[in-house]
Amino acid sequence: MSDAAGPGRPGAPVFLGLGLLLAVAVLLSLGLGAVRIPPARIVAILTPGAAEAGRDALVVLGIRLPRTLLGLMVGAGLAVSGALMQGLFRNPLSDPALVGVSAGSGLAAAAVIVLGDRLLAGMGLPGPLPYAALPVAAFLGGLGATLGLYRIATRAGRTSVATLLLAGIALGALSGALTGLLVYASDDRQLRDLTFWSLGSLGGATWTKVWATAPALLPVLVLVPFLGRGLNALVLGEAEAFHLGVPVERLKRLAILLVAVAVGAGVAASGVIGFVGLVVPHALRLVIGPDHRRLLPASALLGGAFLVLADVAARLVVAPAELPIGIVTAFVGAPVFLWLLLGKPRQDD
Repeated sequence: MSDAAGPGRPGAPVFLGLGLLLAVAVLLSLGLGAVRIPPARIVAILTPGAAEAGRDALVVLGIRLPRTLLGLMVGAGLAVSGALMQGLFRNPLSDPALVGVSAGSGLAAAAVIVLGDRLLAGMGLPGPLPYAALPVAAFLGGLGATLGLYRIATRAGRTSVATLLLAGIALGALSGALTGLLVYASDDRQLRDLTFWSLGSLGGATWTKVWATAPALLPVLVLVPFLGRGLNALVLGEAEAFHLGVPVERLKRLAILLVAVAVGAGVAASGVIGFVGLVVPHALRLVIGPDHRRLLPASALLGGAFLVLADVAARLVVAPAELPIGIVTAFVGAPVFLWLLLGKPRQDD
């Protein structure tokens, strides 16, 4: 298949720029905060074999590096999930939330926060729930919701994308209603936890959380670029893609599964963070074109950099306190998205 990006669309310069942006984002994330650490000192601490010790090394290696790595993985996972959904639905305004992953994850997390300790007490077990119960429940909730939607949308071995979309909207509304009931039944402490979870944060990042998240997100980031050619063909329509030799049903199943895993793991690690999967691939499409062979890896780079920079802003805006990162991504993402809609209406024609 020919290069769908078309003539005049930059390739290597864009990836070089994204790589530089990612490096700058990492340096800022490792250097800025309550303790300011210069870039040269960061490089010395991270140099293999360097026997660095002291406060700066403890801050970088023990606190900021796992937080930065988690932000890179979650941001990349959300962004490529958005690019996958936009390619699957053949709509540049699609979002991973359309398939109900975020809704299912949020409902499962809310249920654990509000009902977990009561459930243990009812079973005569000591509380509180283990720390891992919340992210595990969020991941399983997102995965279960997506698999349920897939079963609803699949008939005679064929998955209807339109049915998947409509069922996802219905599930989101139902999950929102059930979450509202849990909010109504929560006490003050649980309400604070629910609010914090629903707005997202990387503040609880640890090496344990990084190692727990990496096995879910890294394979997704490795596999996603191989779907680029199939998504390019799918733009022409399912029948046309099938005649071009693309296994359409397998492509849809794999794309939905990868989105469920990536978004479920991201929500489990950092809570619900909006606009990354919507704005990042849409903005990149205006720059490098609709070729998914470029768009998917570029989305991973920009998504990781965007979320890390948003986390830096969340730490600095109201220092020494910290904003939920979802507030920052909404403040940045919503105006950018409106600008993309109103200021560049014909770029993706």
